[in-house]
Amino acid sequence: MTVRTVAMLTAGGLAPCLSSAVGGLIQRYTELAPDVRIIAYRNGYAGLLTGDSIEVTPEVRERAHLLHRFGGSPIGNSRVKLTNVEDCVRRGLVEEGQDPLHVAAERLTTDGVDVLHTIGGDDTNTTAADLAAYLHENDYELTVVGLPKTIDNDVVPIRQSLGAWTAAEQGSRYAQNIIAEHTSNPRMLIVHEVMGRNCGWLTGATAEAYHRWVGEQEYVPGIGNDQRGWDVHAVFVPERHIDLHAEAERLRAVMDEVGCVNIFLSEGAGVSEVVAELESAGQEVPRDPFGHVQLDKVNPGAWFAKQFADLLGAEKTMVQKSGYFSRSAPANERDLALIKECTDLAVDCAMRGESGVIGHDEEQGDTLRAIEFPRIRGGKPFDTSAPWFSELLASIGQA
Repeated sequence: MTVRTVAMLTAGGLAPCLSSAVGGLIQRYTELAPDVRIIAYRNGYAGLLTGDSIEVTPEVRERAHLLHRFGGSPIGNSRVKLTNVEDCVRRGLVEEGQDPLHVAAERLTTDGVDVLHTIGGDDTNTTAADLAAYLHENDYELTVVGLPKTIDNDVVPIRQSLGAWTAAEQGSRYAQNIIAEHTSNPRMLIVHEVMGRNCGWLTGATAEAYHRWVGEQEYVPGIGNDQRGWDVHAVFVPERHIDLHAEAERLRAVMDEVGCVNIFLSEGAGVSEVVAELESAGQEVPRDPFGHVQLDKVNPGAWFAKQFADLLGAEKTMVQKSGYFSRSAPANERDLALIKECTDLAVDCAMRGESGVIGHDEEQGDTLRAIEFPRIRGGKPFDTSAPWFSELLASIGQA
């Protein structure tokens, strides 16, 4: 396959891999095919629909390695679903009567694009799948190669999404300061709300990383610097039912003995109960263009803090969210290695005209490959029977 022009876009929420993935793709193309033209659509699919793109110049190619040092995305993000015509019209991305998929296909044709790289989570790559299917069905010659970005680590059938390890590490770092607040007031309840709509992997991994850090420190208990006050006391994820009263009884005993309780809560844990309460009160539940409940507006952490505060006899309650801190960080060494592995293969696949989403395929022996778009979907549940998570719960006394 002859590749003359390559385009890329990043979409959805941020993750600690976007800047590095953009840099990695530019570096790989410069290494293998320095004459290939590279453009980037600004702000995800919004830029594709409106024709807002930037040229990757020789100067950018020369300095692309520096992008590995940064969080965020140098080319901008947005949340746009190409099959949600009404939303695209409302936002002025297409005109009334236009099909966003057709507009996107025509823009790619006008720009002479042979390969499109989409870097994003399940919504980004299922949207890429819709676009790839439309292109194929309507005889547009284009290769689409996606890279899996989501700190939730919940893309089927991909073993590990780019940026998730870093997000867990950063969430632990955030907690190291926030949980110092347990010394600011007697009978202190701290709820650390972690991102994760349907999947509790990030909450579990963040709690495990933080718990490990707590175990590595030295303490001076004779003056109140006690390990138990710093530790995690409960981890709540969407995949496990929360027995509110049983947990309250257990945590009340912790509060009585230690003087504080520290909870790590996935933002999606118990959200159905929160939504039910809002709807029963006649309130409209806000949703995004993909139909997802807007968790930042529903505020599950505050809801759970309210439920537990009275049951635990807390004198002061604090809810802190690490999501934006964690997802905006530059990739750590472990993620950088995974990103390079995936971006190198993404370019190799693109050069031979092979479409798909790059990742270790759990349904094919964890082989790193271009996974077929129709097999990509979100909502992969966290395996709470994983030994590391079971050991974490056992160590903090949570059944």
